[in-house]
Amino acid sequence: MDLRERLKESLIDLDEDSFLEALGRLLDQGADPWEIILGPMSEAMEEIGRLYEEGEYFIAEMLVAADIFKKALKVMGVEEVGSESTLGVVVIGTVKGDVHDIGKSLVATMLRASGFRVIDLGVDVDADRFIQAVREHDADIVAMSALLTTTRNYMKVVVDRLGEEGLRERVKVLIGGLSTSKEFAEKIGADGWGKNAIEGVEVAKRLLGIGGD
Repeated sequence: MDLRERLKESLIDLDEDSFLEALGRLLDQGADPWEIILGPMSEAMEEIGRLYEEGEYFIAEMLVAADIFKKALKVMGVEEVGSESTLGVVVIGTVKGDVHDIGKSLVATMLRASGFRVIDLGVDVDADRFIQAVREHDADIVAMSALLTTTRNYMKVVVDRLGEEGLRERVKVLIGGLSTSKEFAEKIGADGWGKNAIEGVEVAKRLLGIGGD
């Protein structure tokens, strides 16, 4: 088993010692941190999400996985990158009823690395907290994540509340997560959808007319 496969399997198995050892060896060999994050770590994240939705993993396992993931970001020095950037302000959170943190954290990290100021509200975020953060930080984008099909419909609640509060015209809504799709985004009136962290950043830029076509 090569190091990248070991890294992936260790994260899925929640074996922190094995994971960090493999990570250290990869970095010593000159591996690019973002290649690690977007390759084996993201693949492991998707598998962990599948195990959670299928009932094989529970909240406790998700919290362990999130902790290992965050330690890896710190080891690779990408945890706080871009914190003072001003490309635009993104309020991001996993919606009410959902405690999935890993994918959302990866998107937040990549948005920061790409030049956005990110306000990460965490998990289980209700509409009131999204509304408050938009007002407090004069946000340009509201980004919502949902792993579970049972929680994704709450995204529509947030979109509707933004409209009721007179904020919908001033912010773009970007959604993502295992249970979402481009079709679902259109159905609930979101402005964009990202199938992964890389695409999420590109869509965020496009929504604000930054670069691209």
